[in-house]
Amino acid sequence: MEQRVYIFDTTLRDGEQSPGASLNSDQKLAIAWQLARLGVDVIEAGFPLSSPGDFEAVQRIARQVEGPMITALARAARPDIDSVWQAVRDAERKQIHMVLSVSDIHIERKLRSNRRDVLRRGVEAVAYARSLCDQVEYSPEDAGRADPDYLYETLEAVIEAGATVVNIPDTTGYTLPNEFGALIASIRANVPNIDRALISVHCHNDLGLSTANSVAAVLNGARRVECTINGIGERAGNASLEEVVMILRTREKSLGLPTGIDTTRLAEVSALVARETGIPVQPNKAVIGANAFAHASGIHQDGVLKDKLNYEIMRPEEVGMGESRIVLSPRSGRHAFQFRLAELGYHLPEAAFARAWEEFLDLADRKKDILDRDLEEIVQSTQALFPHPLGEGRVGVVA
Repeated sequence: MEQRVYIFDTTLRDGEQSPGASLNSDQKLAIAWQLARLGVDVIEAGFPLSSPGDFEAVQRIARQVEGPMITALARAARPDIDSVWQAVRDAERKQIHMVLSVSDIHIERKLRSNRRDVLRRGVEAVAYARSLCDQVEYSPEDAGRADPDYLYETLEAVIEAGATVVNIPDTTGYTLPNEFGALIASIRANVPNIDRALISVHCHNDLGLSTANSVAAVLNGARRVECTINGIGERAGNASLEEVVMILRTREKSLGLPTGIDTTRLAEVSALVARETGIPVQPNKAVIGANAFAHASGIHQDGVLKDKLNYEIMRPEEVGMGESRIVLSPRSGRHAFQFRLAELGYHLPEAAFARAWEEFLDLADRKKDILDRDLEEIVQSTQALFPHPLGEGRVGVVA
């Protein structure tokens, strides 16, 4: 089995389905270019049949963006498949991606159909798509809640019909990591022709498990992960690209599963997607949140100042986040306070520092954000009480 994980980015399709995140053609193209520079293997550019504007956006990306495979979503019906093909056919590398329900809940309550007819429809759609394009992906929707035997039967049939990728979606974010990992393992064990297709996974975050489920799938033999920048997507969102990638990178020594992503571009692409979609990144977001490499507790600050490895398992520059930040707060310690003063050029004698420390604690208890000008005022106030011959330069600075 290949020891590499391929990254399928669906920010421009599933991510754009986030309420209020609609993107125009120019915005989609700009993001697609950055995804290509990031090194994603596949860009799912949209759902062409949904609107003329989305068809145009997918077609522009297919014609202009080089590097990644370009795909788009279709339902298992000829008009959808034709629309995807017309939109992506000019791409250097292209794929048709189609979706059709596989769980009894969906088959009975959404499609108003039965297993036999749904399987036939899926096989016919794959065969037709394969007559147009060499790369065809089939997603049995709601696989996480499907009857395993029917799922195996479906996968075997669509691979026989020509599917080159089978994507296992946890559409509702229902499964637990051990269950989803076991599902991937069981597919490998029970689908006779599974070696003829790449196993991909597409996990939603309704229970906060999308990244964990994706990694569990990879550990059990999936080799492509469908994810989005910042984890945006339907409802609670999708598996976060930056989280999946950095788990595999940070634990590469034990997992041996690299990706082709240039991680130093993650923060830049994250900021672009947040800006264009209008969906901000929460400060405590893993990997690329504003606080991901910020330290406010005195215990943590002291440890980081002694050696960053004490509390940082990634380097901020690895993901394009600049440097770690020491944030002064009521929980900060003397070491962090002294460090920040030194960064500003202040080196106070012991008595003056003790007084400045007391003033800082009093201010920090009353003020949420401690700014550099607050520290300047504390130093100047302290200096008035503890004169010190400084010579030329700023008050409070020892040359």
